[in-house]
Amino acid sequence: MTSKRMTFGQATLDAMEFAMLEDQNVIAIGEDISWGGNFGQFRGLVEKFGSTRIIDMPISEALIVSAALGAAVTGLKVVASMSFVEFTLGAMDEIVNQASKFRYMFGGQVSVPIVIRASDGIRGSSGPQHSSSLENLFCHIPGLKVVAPSNANDAKGLLRTAIRDPDPVIYLEHKRITGVRSDVEDGDFSIPLGVARIARQGSSVSVITYSDMVNNALAAAQELEKYDIDVEVIDLRSLVPLDYACIEESALRTRNVVVAHESWKFCGFGSEIVAHLAEKFGGNLNIRLARVGAKSAPIPFSPILESQVVPGVAELVQSIGKILGIELPTIRGV
Repeated sequence: MTSKRMTFGQATLDAMEFAMLEDQNVIAIGEDISWGGNFGQFRGLVEKFGSTRIIDMPISEALIVSAALGAAVTGLKVVASMSFVEFTLGAMDEIVNQASKFRYMFGGQVSVPIVIRASDGIRGSSGPQHSSSLENLFCHIPGLKVVAPSNANDAKGLLRTAIRDPDPVIYLEHKRITGVRSDVEDGDFSIPLGVARIARQGSSVSVITYSDMVNNALAAAQELEKYDIDVEVIDLRSLVPLDYACIEESALRTRNVVVAHESWKFCGFGSEIVAHLAEKFGGNLNIRLARVGAKSAPIPFSPILESQVVPGVAELVQSIGKILGIELPTIRGV
């Protein structure tokens, strides 16, 4: 198997091109995507496939998802660009009351092959309306699938699978890693939804996470090596469906679990994992559980305040030390 270095955004562009070459029913719609989109994730596609398959839409998320829904139920496979994840809130009726429920309401006679792509997470003082992580909202809705890759290779493989999926998929692209390069397999390939990745094997504690927080967890694991703490990092990749088996196996290996994400800790996605492990093993096994997430506040514009609200490497290190009963020094500048 050969690979090449490319950014997260370039990898999703690769996936789009392979999908559109494979199936002429694949189209993309969104605001300003003919010139490449906010992060260049559609760059060059209109020149290759034309304006009937790469379609600029008005500035109306409700209209974008409504058009995607109508096109999908009549046979097209639609990739709908929402730009920032906050903008999906302008189309929640279309996503939650229509797209997620059509298969059920029509007794399986219709499928809704839509991929809703949205950039989420913090990226250098983007402010409260462009820095949110809203994955738990979508995970709560039956009928939606949710993916959140942490690296370019997974971004490519998961997007290929999402486009083929007959059900609506929320595809979250963290802004901070859109331009980050990593090794990506050559050619066309797919990664199944619902299969987590062991990003780092370890025996002391399991950090279960996804999206850019995976990279923070790997950095924390490297820092903790000097204290002989062996951290296992589980990259969920897909939140719905969720790889419960991988989570359980890791928890049983280490007996110490920290669930981490950039979204708000209160009612966050990590609560579901902690609750599942508590229900599964709490009465019989001594497994210690902890959560790391953002404080309950809008994401500040100020870089200093932003770092106080949103957790990073330092918060992960402190949480791991606490669950292991080890006092660790505070890490500065990460």
